[in-house]
Amino acid sequence: MKDLPAENISFTDFKLIGFYSLGEWRPLLFVPFFLMFLLAITANSILIYLITSQKSLHSPMYVLIGLMAVVDLMLPIFFVPNMLLNFLFNWTGISLTGCLIQMFSLHFVGTFQSTLLLWMALDRYFAICKPLYYHKYMEIPNFLKFVVVPVIRNVLLVVTTVSLAGKLSFCVTDIIDHCFCEHMVLVQLACGDITINNIVGLLTVFFIPTTDFILINISYIVIFTSVFKSGKTNMKALNTCITHFIVMSVTLTFALIAFLSYRIRNNFSPSGRVFVSTMYLLFPSCFNPIIYGVRTKEIRQTFIKFITNVKILPL
Repeated sequence: MKDLPAENISFTDFKLIGFYSLGEWRPLLFVPFFLMFLLAITANSILIYLITSQKSLHSPMYVLIGLMAVVDLMLPIFFVPNMLLNFLFNWTGISLTGCLIQMFSLHFVGTFQSTLLLWMALDRYFAICKPLYYHKYMEIPNFLKFVVVPVIRNVLLVVTTVSLAGKLSFCVTDIIDHCFCEHMVLVQLACGDITINNIVGLLTVFFIPTTDFILINISYIVIFTSVFKSGKTNMKALNTCITHFIVMSVTLTFALIAFLSYRIRNNFSPSGRVFVSTMYLLFPSCFNPIIYGVRTKEIRQTFIKFITNVKILPL
C-alpha cells in the first residue's frame, strides 16, 4: 500500500513541548510557574471575596475591579495546570479540539481583560470629569450602552479567528513548540495558504487591545487636562489612572512582541518567544490584585480588617 502524500495528512493530536531547549533543566520551571500560579489564584480569590462580601465595596469602581479579579483568576486556570504537568511528567499531548477550545478561552478572556481596563478608564472619566452625572452614567442600564459594543467586537473577532484556524489542515508536524495553544503557534503548522489567518489575527490584535489602549490614553489625557485646569490636585484619581496605564502598557508590550514575533524575521529563540507569551497572560493575573488591592485604600483597609477579625478555631 502506498504512503499517502503529506498534504493529505491532517494531524488531530499534537504535542506541546515549550522550553524543550532547556533539556534536563526544564522540570525546574515547575517551581517559578507554580508559585506564580499560586499567587494569582490566592490573591484574586481574596480580592473577589472581599468585594462580594463587603457592601461598602459594591460601587461601580470596585465591581469592575472584582470583574478584573475574576478574569485574572480564570486565565491561569486555562493553561497553567496543564503546563505544570507537562514540566513534571512530560504530559505533552493535546487534541485539535482541546487546542481550539484552549485558544478560544485564552483569547476571549484575554481580550475581555483589555476591555475591562477600558471600562475602568471610562469609570474614572465620569468620576473626575463629570462627577455630577457619575451615578446617572454608571447605572447598569446606561453603562451597558458603553460596554455592549466592545463585547460584541471581542466575540466576533475571536470566534472568527478560532473558526478559521479550525478549518485548516495540519500536515507540517504534530509538534507545537509552546506550552499552550496560541493562535499563530497552531496556524503555522497548517498546509497551504494561511494569509487570511494572519490578517484576521493581526486585526484582532489591533482592533481589541491596541484600540482599547489608544482609547484609554485619550480618556486619561482628558482626565489629566481636566484636573490641571481645575487647579485641584486629585492624587487618588491620578494614581488610579497611572496604575491602569502601567498595567496596560506592560501587558500590551508583551502581547505585541509575542504576536509580531511569528510574523516578522527576528532572532527570538523559541524559549524566549514562549516566555513572552506566557508572561502577557500570567503577569497581569499575578500583579493586578496586588496593585489594585494595595494601592486602593478602601480595599486595603477592608483586607486589614478581615485579617484582624479572623479567629483561629480550637482543635
